[in-house]
Amino acid sequence: MNIDKILDLASVIPVIEISDADLAAPLAEALLKGGVRVAELTLRTPAALASLAAMKKAAPDLVVGMGTVLTADDARKSIDQGADFLVSPGLTPTLLAFAPKATAPLLPGVATASEAMQAFDAGVTRLKFFPAEPAGGIAYLKALYGPLPQARFCPTGGISAERAKDYLALPNVACVGGSWVATAAAIDRRDWAEVETNARRAAALKPS
Repeated sequence: MNIDKILDLASVIPVIEISDADLAAPLAEALLKGGVRVAELTLRTPAALASLAAMKKAAPDLVVGMGTVLTADDARKSIDQGADFLVSPGLTPTLLAFAPKATAPLLPGVATASEAMQAFDAGVTRLKFFPAEPAGGIAYLKALYGPLPQARFCPTGGISAERAKDYLALPNVACVGGSWVATAAAIDRRDWAEVETNARRAAALKPS
């Protein structure tokens, strides 16, 4: 599955930090039951890789990516556990060189026009805009559309449920990332009903 197909499946991609791999399966099931088709784990805890494998096993129809990929080794380990795509907070020459050889597509992060142009030089036009709100948010993305219309963005970072709809209305935004769908607190207390409710709200934001 290429990155365009993945982005087209999404409205709000839950950005998830999980500390207990035993909670990964019911989490995946709650997301899918709520209508979310794409989710991103973050490689910030020792449980992240095992959680990825557990989510893929429990919900094969859920497209699960690994975020906070900083190195080619991070990427390889994530792919070995079944990652459908990879997300990095920034872009580096090493990651851009690794991407064409990977079996899962990379969505690298950018925060400026210059960084986006560096990605274009490597043939990458599908980008994470991070950190979205601190980096200029909707106004900045609007400004980028004129000179860089070939870019499609997934803005992530500080985007609330209320702000997501405004981002999704932009012509250069394919989807957004949101940590509000499945918060660490909701996961830790095993509140799958809350996760499912938030997932339904996220899925409903997808433009028709």
